[in-house]
Amino acid sequence: MIYASDFRKGITFEINGEPFVVLDFQHVKPGKGAAFVRTKYKSILTGGTREEAFNPNDKFPKAHIETKEMQYLYSDGDLYYFMDNETYDQIPLTKEEVEDAMLYLRENDTATVKFFKGKAFQVDPPNFVELEVTYTEPAVKGATATNVTKPATLETGAVVQVPVFINEGDRIKIDTRTGDYLSRA
Repeated sequence: MIYASDFRKGITFEINGEPFVVLDFQHVKPGKGAAFVRTKYKSILTGGTREEAFNPNDKFPKAHIETKEMQYLYSDGDLYYFMDNETYDQIPLTKEEVEDAMLYLRENDTATVKFFKGKAFQVDPPNFVELEVTYTEPAVKGATATNVTKPATLETGAVVQVPVFINEGDRIKIDTRTGDYLSRA
């Protein structure tokens, strides 16, 4: 059990069996009345955020989130199959569960899968990936101004902004947390 007075950013807790993560908190001691904890928290399963004030003595069960490194195998229609690297068990995940991670994952790439009570709810790609550019406009001669970018389509279907000197067939490094181009690979 965790008390509301122990809330910190990143702490996970449950309300009515649903897991939440604390995004922001503030311990408030008004001049009159009892102290309270103003909390902004997000549902881990649905992504919805809420703000609420709790009594510092309110108790909540701690939500245990398990993470596993898993290998992305293939997609079959609306299902994406991942394999546990230790037990070789395969689990199918829906499009909603894999969301934006698939923009940066190729077959046989490793990703972090998060579980709550044995059910997968989120897939995170590695922070940095190297992907090949499959389509981009050719560079224009004389376009040497700094910070000029153009869209490039990657082998996974993601579209990112890249500098004008990047051509089709180049391998580039991408930060998956922001979707930004970092460098040539």
